[in-house]
Amino acid sequence: MLKIDAHTHIMPKSLPDWSKKLGYGAFIHLDHHRKGAARMMQGDRFFREVMSNCWHPQERIDEYGARGVQVQVACTIPVLFAYWAKPEDTHEIAKHLNDDLARTVQDHPRHYVGLGTLPMQDTERAVQELERCAKIGLQGVQIGSNINGHNLSERRFDPIWAACEKLGMAVMVHPWDMMGKEMMEKYWLPWLVGMPAETSRALCSLIFSGVFDRFPKMRVMMSHASGAFLATLGRIEHGFNCRPDLVAVDNPNNPRKYVGHFWVDSITHDARLMNYVLEMQGASRVMMGSDYPFPLGDLEFGKYMEDEMDLSKADREQIFHGSALSWLGLSAEQFD
Repeated sequence: MLKIDAHTHIMPKSLPDWSKKLGYGAFIHLDHHRKGAARMMQGDRFFREVMSNCWHPQERIDEYGARGVQVQVACTIPVLFAYWAKPEDTHEIAKHLNDDLARTVQDHPRHYVGLGTLPMQDTERAVQELERCAKIGLQGVQIGSNINGHNLSERRFDPIWAACEKLGMAVMVHPWDMMGKEMMEKYWLPWLVGMPAETSRALCSLIFSGVFDRFPKMRVMMSHASGAFLATLGRIEHGFNCRPDLVAVDNPNNPRKYVGHFWVDSITHDARLMNYVLEMQGASRVMMGSDYPFPLGDLEFGKYMEDEMDLSKADREQIFHGSALSWLGLSAEQFD
């Protein structure tokens, strides 16, 4: 069976030292301090160590092949978004990252699908880079859950959604720059608590602002099985019903209406929760994702769904490739 991992991260082996080049900021660069590994440095501060499977296309293909997975949907690491920088500098960085990813896709078309990154703080530049991403062979874009604290509900982003819809570019929303992170740095809480909340924040913003109604053909995937959204939909719906004066100010539709309109990945680490997600979304809107190569991801590539869940063949086919193909607007034949 064709298997597609709909959520993976990749980066170039070499990154310019943008902080030195541009003369400001704490941009990410790599310190290749030992063979097969590099330190991600945020300016002069250590961020994390990554292994060569973060940038080596063939090493990744081999590792995936050993697990029976053929295709990776790859996008940059959110810390590289650099939305906080000057728009022209973020645009330059996005071009560097997108060109490197496009080369990987071109060199390995049966194994990679690419999602670009955009200078989201500048709508005009973001649309320009989105159009360029489509021309260089990327199938969509990855976007942060907020843009410098601004929610995705803001009308300033509408031209980007319109361009995604017009070009048929898939959209992946990934949590980053987690709200309240300064107040919960201990115990890795930004990643354990902040990330699920961030994804729900982004999805609620898209729903309550009417983005899905204004751009009904835009294909959106919410990372990490929608974060906290599906698990707390009862509360969200109840808030909509009991305080429409606060919630339903821009969109009169019940938020439950949109379940199954968007796609989600399978990164729950919990078969019981995945059964609930499938009940809510339907298998045609759930796709296997791993967050590879990072340890908080599902580095067994959906094995728990095969071992612990009583899924029909049709549902397995949807989860392992059908849903991803429909989200990306692709056919299985191109991976033969």
